[in-house]
Amino acid sequence: MATPPEPDHFHRDTDAGAAFVLESKGEWWHAGFHLTTAIVGPTILTLPYAFRGLGWGLGFLCLTVMGVVTFYSYFLMSKVLDHCEKAGRRHIRFRELAADVFGSGWMFYIVVFIQTTINTGISIGAILLAGECLQIMYSSVSPNGPLKLFEFIAMVTAVMIVLSQLPTFHSLRHLNMASLFLSLGYTFLVVGACINAGLLKHAPPRDYSLESSESARVFSAFTSISIIAAIFGNGILPEIQATLAPPATGKMFKGLLMCYSVILVTFYSAAVAGYWVFGNKSNSNILKSLLPDEGPALAPTWVLGLGVIFVLFQLFAIGLVYSQVAYEIMEKNSADVNQGVFSKRNLIPRIILRTIYVIFCGFMAAMLPFFGDINGVVGAVGFIPLDFVLPMLLYNMTYKPRKSSITYLINISIIIVFTGAGIMGAFSSVRKLVLDAKKFKLFSDDVVD
Repeated sequence: MATPPEPDHFHRDTDAGAAFVLESKGEWWHAGFHLTTAIVGPTILTLPYAFRGLGWGLGFLCLTVMGVVTFYSYFLMSKVLDHCEKAGRRHIRFRELAADVFGSGWMFYIVVFIQTTINTGISIGAILLAGECLQIMYSSVSPNGPLKLFEFIAMVTAVMIVLSQLPTFHSLRHLNMASLFLSLGYTFLVVGACINAGLLKHAPPRDYSLESSESARVFSAFTSISIIAAIFGNGILPEIQATLAPPATGKMFKGLLMCYSVILVTFYSAAVAGYWVFGNKSNSNILKSLLPDEGPALAPTWVLGLGVIFVLFQLFAIGLVYSQVAYEIMEKNSADVNQGVFSKRNLIPRIILRTIYVIFCGFMAAMLPFFGDINGVVGAVGFIPLDFVLPMLLYNMTYKPRKSSITYLINISIIIVFTGAGIMGAFSSVRKLVLDAKKFKLFSDDVVD
């Protein structure tokens, strides 16, 4: 068995990643803001598209099951973190928690790989979607204007470089509070726009039928399950809990309640309103369904424009939240904990490293404007292991419930079901990637749905 890396809490005195990026000063409501930003994002506008592969009954069932399971999963992980803290081992990183509980070095590196892949993927996707939002607004003002998608992505990247210099995760708390209200804002705007569209005389015809062939229905269903799993995904809960002022015990549960209250309002309303109006013609971004290529817009321009602006602003917050793990990894060794966070010794490396990281994400967003398909694969092989499998294993190994107990049986059942769903989801997402391959074009001006 590989020797696990020495837990980071033994080196906190020299660990600038812990001292600076993951400083522990927050209250439970700050954790709620961070959690909401990490989970409730513009991806909820994809929910009608996910329902398209499941239909009403299965769609509601999967949405509800995913919500209950992820809340339970995050609660269990928080309990494991609390247990370790009471034992004198406060873990502030997912990877060190996994290495401690499993006692294996390979688990440390697996978590690092999966978490880094997810976080970088979301950072790239946030920049891509923000660039697309700018393009949508530009096209409405100047339909035949000369600016291309990659130029809007460059603008977003420049703004992200500036915002990335906020030194700590805790320093994002006000931005993430604004992010919470932005998510409620564009959800209500889109839901209102969908209801309005459904009541128009020229409302789109509604067809809720699924794929004609059985195999296509199965593949679509598992792709939809992967999409919903990715939407509920949050691979950074230990890092969010790390921002809480110790003792963190019990605070995370309140933060989860705040987050899932917002989820209850936004997820169900967006899924129901969008699928009710557009049925199996739902676009992967419901805003595009409201702005069809042919025919008049199905909602007032100012409503859609305001919704796009809200989405754009929230994407900056999402990109920042999911970049924190990368910053913490970089600055663990590049910064000097004995000097101030704004000292020249720490400021210059931080500016350089974070700028390079954001430029890399911006370049990938411009080069791969079909990242949605890739994210489907990332969701299946990344979010499902981190959010639906590992927390159950961590709890069972930490608390050691009896094998005949309800808790143990529930945890094992979730592990088995979602491991299978992850495998099938990855296969379905790769299949969609292959089918869409002919549409892919590097540095394209159009985002592939």
